[in-house]
Amino acid sequence: MRALLAADMTPDDHLLDIGCGALRLGHKAVPFLKPGHYWGTDASLALMRHGRLHELPQPEALPEDHLVEDRDFAFPGIPDAVTLAIAFGVFTHLPHTALTTALQNLRRFPNLRTTLFTVFLSDSATSTRQPDGVVTHPDRPPYHLPEAQVAKTITGTGFIATRLSMLLPRGQVLWSAT
Repeated sequence: MRALLAADMTPDDHLLDIGCGALRLGHKAVPFLKPGHYWGTDASLALMRHGRLHELPQPEALPEDHLVEDRDFAFPGIPDAVTLAIAFGVFTHLPHTALTTALQNLRRFPNLRTTLFTVFLSDSATSTRQPDGVVTHPDRPPYHLPEAQVAKTITGTGFIATRLSMLLPRGQVLWSAT
């Protein structure tokens, strides 16, 4: 929530929570946003449904059809009203092509002003110990990417790239694609 509030999220925004899992963000965002303004996607519909029932103080505040199973970052059924998107801890566990695909497909949202996402950074072609001790890899999870490659991917998909300074768990780096 801190990252979204720093990106000027208001209750009027329409949030797309990519890789929302069991609603670790959703349980805070749903009550903050106006009714119907939260959408979540994940590879597991069952996990999202579980989170809706067990993590939300009022499950009825989140319509079940606002949870969309999406393994391919195609965002099926997500309305054009989306103004903010976040993918926290998603691209650290997927190959770089997933980030490219997600950013390309986010271009279809005409009202989207910012997408926030996290990655691990390293220029190393081998395993890297991040500052907090987690070991990342260029070719398997948890993945790391060179900073220049992240910036190039963002700009190459038509967004403006900004590396944000917010300190995140496990040495993840927060980026904004505007």
